[in-house]
Amino acid sequence: MPAIRLDLIARYLRPHRRAVIKGGVALVAVNLLGVLIPLRVRTAIDDLQDGFQLDDILVQAAIIVALATVMGGVRLWSRMLVFGAGRDVEVGLRQRIFSHMLRQDPGWVQRTGSGEVISRATSDVENVRRLLGFAVLSLTNTLLAYAFTLPAMLAIDPWLSLAAVAVYPVMLITVGRFGGRMMRQQRQQQETLAGLSSLIQEDLSGIGAIKIYGQEPTEQEAFSSRNRRYRDAALSLARTRSILFPLLEGLSSVSLLLLLALGSGQLESGRLSIGALVALILFVERLVFPTALLGFTLSTFQTGQVSLERVEQLLSREPAIRSSERPLSPPVDGPGRLQARNLTVRYDEQSDPALSGLSFDLQPGELVAVVGPVGCGKTTLARALGRMVPVASGQLFLDGVDVTAMELGDLRRHVAMVPQEGYLFTASLADNIRYGEPHAARERVETVAEQARLAGDIRGFPDGFETLVGERGITLSGGQRQRTALSRALIMDAPILVLDDALASVDNATAAAILEELRHQRQRTILLISHQLSAAAGCDRILVMEDGRIVQEGEHRTLLARSGTYQRLWDREQAEERLRTVVRA
Repeated sequence: MPAIRLDLIARYLRPHRRAVIKGGVALVAVNLLGVLIPLRVRTAIDDLQDGFQLDDILVQAAIIVALATVMGGVRLWSRMLVFGAGRDVEVGLRQRIFSHMLRQDPGWVQRTGSGEVISRATSDVENVRRLLGFAVLSLTNTLLAYAFTLPAMLAIDPWLSLAAVAVYPVMLITVGRFGGRMMRQQRQQQETLAGLSSLIQEDLSGIGAIKIYGQEPTEQEAFSSRNRRYRDAALSLARTRSILFPLLEGLSSVSLLLLLALGSGQLESGRLSIGALVALILFVERLVFPTALLGFTLSTFQTGQVSLERVEQLLSREPAIRSSERPLSPPVDGPGRLQARNLTVRYDEQSDPALSGLSFDLQPGELVAVVGPVGCGKTTLARALGRMVPVASGQLFLDGVDVTAMELGDLRRHVAMVPQEGYLFTASLADNIRYGEPHAARERVETVAEQARLAGDIRGFPDGFETLVGERGITLSGGQRQRTALSRALIMDAPILVLDDALASVDNATAAAILEELRHQRQRTILLISHQLSAAAGCDRILVMEDGRIVQEGEHRTLLARSGTYQRLWDREQAEERLRTVVRA
């Protein structure tokens, strides 16, 4: 059987040690009462043989009922204490996982798989709760039951008692042989369930693409394959359980049969009283239930241990992007100057750099465009400015402060980003806009919506700003989603605004109006990343990227006069525009 991780179990229960200790004391009391009741029954039955008074029997019965009632109440209290500790661990652990997940870089969730993370935060955490609640309580109760019951049985009749429990070592050997197999099968079931959850999550997110390309049959086959693997894993575990549990129950019943068979001979010879035999039967029955339950308890324990290890594996992953241990803050009213000095970014150590040796200086209030062919590193640059990807120290500075020396929350309050795919939550438009500033007044929400040229569209909705946005903004057009994301960034009033192709789905006239509005806000430095050179032409300065490097820099007219990447991209865009005009004509 795999090693039991008592260190992990103790670490999780330590903050709740008072409840656990009280629960343990209650279990001791329950098992003491469980031994005392059969002994009282023995005394009452033996007293019947010498003649009895009804009052005496009623007194004995009242005492036994009182003891049983107290035992039931104490048992209930012990379960509330230990199960409550398990529930508290569940709530705290789920909160830890969620907080830990929020500290990770965005790429981590994509690499790990959202279904895998969801599986560990839900089903695995529930299994841990059962481990620290039910399994710990049941195992402790089983140990105490044997510790108190066996001495009492041996005191009545040692040989008869040993004969009754002779089959129990066989039960322990059986449990040991099945334990490792159940743990492996449980781990396989958890992994296949995580894979199934990931597929469901991906398909729900990409349902539009599935329908556009008519890939419903392909996805159904993929789901069917993973579903069958999960079924096979679950059936393997169920087969093992269906063999183990009845086997343990049957072995437990054998001990009771042995006791009855051998005890009847002891009664005939007069070496054992009827009361003593009844007491032994009650003692054996006390051991039958926890012993028969041992298989289910073991299964719960093994399942919880697998889940505990999976959760620990998740929590042990340190964030790739962290705040400095001694964070520095940029000036409170910093002008918004952004400098890159030989900025180089790799997504992992083995890959080629996505950005290589970038150097630039964005002056406060400047509107700078970044253009270049697809895959040249524009989006990576946008992510680097907000430290959404790892950035080395000494390469990127905000108002003279190294961004790696800043607290992440502080940096992201100073650098507002608008990605091309602005995620919208299932909430009202107003709440989506004020997401970065949850307490922003309604007037402020309406102001930034006007600046993003979204207010006119919102007035056309029946519920206006209270219109409920569906998951991922599905109820809005692409342009409306982008302008909502832009409004969300504007409401933060950050000194630096990064637009990563954030107007790609907006028509040219509206995009031009938005840029003109932003240009008048000279208190804000704006970096416009775009594949549309016509949008970049009106900027103060243009940075031209290719293969992760800045290959040209200057104003539109200057760059257009030089042969190079910008001129080539401009000529291609103009040719495409002329072709579209001819087609429309």
